[in-house]
Amino acid sequence: MQTFDLIVIGAGSGLNVSSAAADMDLKVAVVEKGPMGGTCLNRGCIPSKIIIHSADVAETIKKSKAFGINSKINSVDFAKITSRASGIVDKEAKEIEEAIIEDKNTTLFKVEAKFIGERTLKVGNETIKGDKVIIAAGTRPSVPPIEGLSEVNYITSDEALRLKKQPKIMTILGGGYIAAELAHFYGALGTKINIVQRAKFLIPNEDEEISQKFTEIFKKKYNVFTEHNATKISKKGKKFVVVAESKNKKKKLISDALLIATGRIPNTDVLDVKKTNVEVDDKGFIKTNEYLETTAKNIWALGDIVGRYLFKHSANLEAEYVYYNTVLNKKIKVDYTAMPHAIFSNPQIAGVGLREQDLKGKKTDYAVGRYEFIKSGMGLALQDDEGFVKIFADRKIRKILGCSILGSNASTLIHGVVIAMKAGLTVDSLSKAVHIHPALSEVVQRAVNNIEW
Repeated sequence: MQTFDLIVIGAGSGLNVSSAAADMDLKVAVVEKGPMGGTCLNRGCIPSKIIIHSADVAETIKKSKAFGINSKINSVDFAKITSRASGIVDKEAKEIEEAIIEDKNTTLFKVEAKFIGERTLKVGNETIKGDKVIIAAGTRPSVPPIEGLSEVNYITSDEALRLKKQPKIMTILGGGYIAAELAHFYGALGTKINIVQRAKFLIPNEDEEISQKFTEIFKKKYNVFTEHNATKISKKGKKFVVVAESKNKKKKLISDALLIATGRIPNTDVLDVKKTNVEVDDKGFIKTNEYLETTAKNIWALGDIVGRYLFKHSANLEAEYVYYNTVLNKKIKVDYTAMPHAIFSNPQIAGVGLREQDLKGKKTDYAVGRYEFIKSGMGLALQDDEGFVKIFADRKIRKILGCSILGSNASTLIHGVVIAMKAGLTVDSLSKAVHIHPALSEVVQRAVNNIEW
């Protein structure tokens, strides 16, 4: 049995810790069946944003007439779009693997692992043990128990980013951020989209007004069936048949592709973490404290498998603290202050801090400011007549409590608020800062100026 100073399971953000530990001459093992780079690089944020940019270009062309330019899309080279993304991420994954192999202090076990004892893993035909272990093994797509689903060749987000042939009609089960982004990608390029969503609105984890508006916009572009459950799935020839039911309606949706986007589940079962005394919650996510320590001595966890935030940037933040607490032997609590997120659909969504329903639930004495994009110079130039900003502040101390944005470049606009919140500044910092006119960032400043105290 080989022993190591540190074992890192998962080659996503966990590599931030393994590489730093190896640089300090610790004996490190990285366990990842591959490819290297984790979900974000291979099956998530990077390839999805590469292909989504093609959808954004298509949307711009479709709307060009409003700006005095008559243009049209003659054809879509779908295979080129997805192959471009796959080529970029596969190259980077290979480069990461080569760097790991070349590192004299790191041993790569490119196999699936299972715990068989205290900080002890079965990796292929070998057994390894670590003085310290970091579990950063991520999540995988969740597949619901729907009648007939296991008998058809559905796809998940893993495969949806690599299809070579564009479906004419796609049915998507689920209405969260993955469904929203992939519906935008396929729909903007010409695929007819059906979305079956159990909740009342799409992207239900957002501010309620944002979710409602987003659903309204998507219903104008796609066939959206909210408050519907997929109860039975079958195939008729090459076509998928999805039976979607609501309280008093039943629909049959026919398509030539079926995408399951109903959430993600942690890989704790695959690892059999209970064998190393690591406890999980009722959804299978690893229980950790404020130092990212698990219930087992000398085992930490980070990233999606912890379940606090399923973002790459939050996993990178957690990796930084795990490095402090494992390699440097410090004990520093993770600071999640002002953790932002974005959905790269059309329109874009971004948020940070509390939502209005959170504030109401907490009975917080808050004030809200709202501003529509179209009322600003750049919003008018872009003809964004649906975008808006909502910002919340404590009535007494004027502290920023949260912000939600729907509209053009929302994922970029949110960062001014993030910085102010992280620095502990009041909303006055946003209103008094000089904003370039007529940059789109004025919409955030004007939302602050519209706060009704």
